[in-house]
Formats: sequence, structure tokens, C-alpha cells
Amino acid sequence: MLQKIAHLARLEVKPEEETELAAGLAEVLNWMEQLTEVDTTGVEPLTHINGEYNIWREDLAFNSLDREVALELAPDRNEAYIKVPKVIE
Repeated sequence: MLQKIAHLARLEVKPEEETELAAGLAEVLNWMEQLTEVDTTGVEPLTHINGEYNIWREDLAFNSLDREVALELAPDRNEAYIKVPKVIE
């Protein structure tokens, strides 16, 4: 089972590491088994750890960089456009 999990996770497990990793995996599975024994009746599922939620700002479009400034900063340009290397043959 350990080798299959290692393969799925794209991990290389050396033979000398197998015993320690198998013991660690068994310990994690035991913890998971203990969690299934906890009585959670009446406990509301959490969607967030705390009561805070994302607060989205209004999306406003504006020009943050003046065209002339952008052209001045460009490594290669002409009078109106920034020149870039051709990427499609």
C-alpha cells in the first residue's frame, strides 16, 4: 500500500525508508479512526475557522499608467506602441 501511495504522490521511497513511513502512515490512519468515534451531533459544520469573510472592493476601471510614461519605460518602442518580439511564426 505504501508503494502505491508513493507512486500516486510521485514520491520516490527508498527501501530503507519504508518501515518508518509505513509506521507514520499507520499512525495517521489511527488518528483518522479516532476522529470517526467523536460524537458530533448538534455541531454545525464550519465553512470558515473564524467569522471573517472576504470583503470585496468595487471593481473600478481606471488608467493607472500614462501612455507616454509607459512608452518611456519600454525597452523597444516607436512613437505610439511598445514593440515586442514576434511569438508566432
